[in-house]
This record gives sequence, C-alpha cells and structure tokens, in this order.
Amino acid sequence: MPSEPLSQKEIEDRLRELPGWAVEDDRIVRTYRLGTHVAAAAFVVHIAAVQDESNHHSELTLGYDTVRLSVNSHDAGDVVTDADFALAERVEALAPAHGAR
Repeated sequence: MPSEPLSQKEIEDRLRELPGWAVEDDRIVRTYRLGTHVAAAAFVVHIAAVQDESNHHSELTLGYDTVRLSVNSHDAGDVVTDADFALAERVEALAPAHGAR
C-alpha cells in the first residue's frame, strides 16, 4: 500500500526537528561533511545497509568528503511521506558515529 503524501505544513514542521535537512523539488535533502573520502564512503555503505533493511532508498551521492541524500517516496508519486522522514531520522542517528556534520 502506498504511503500518504505529507502536506507542505507537515513537511515544514518535521524539518524543524531535523537541522540541516531542507526541501528541494518534492524531496527532503541533506549534505553531510566528513573528514576524509574513506570516512564518507564508509558512511555511504552504512546508509545503504539501513536503506536495504527498511526497503526505502534515497538518491545517495558520494563526493570527496561529502555525502548527499535526496529522498522521496516513489510509491506515493514521488512526494514526501512519513517513510522519508523515518529514513532521515535513522541517517541522522548514524551520522555522529561517522563524524558527519
């Protein structure tokens, strides 16, 4: 069953609880900075494992010392849903262990 889209107000309210995250083109996005390329790659691998476990995947981009996530729900018509925020919250919980800021 597809997820229900969140309203713009719901998205804005939920973003207040996730510093660093923003809305861009019907997606929630965040870029993390890490100390090295290897640290960024390790963070990507950890995020990929969480995404597979939850069966919810973001656009995930690895830069030299950055990791960028861009997420929305394809099953709901490429809009933002609770599932996107659940993934963002899980990634936020992982970030400190990787030195991501």
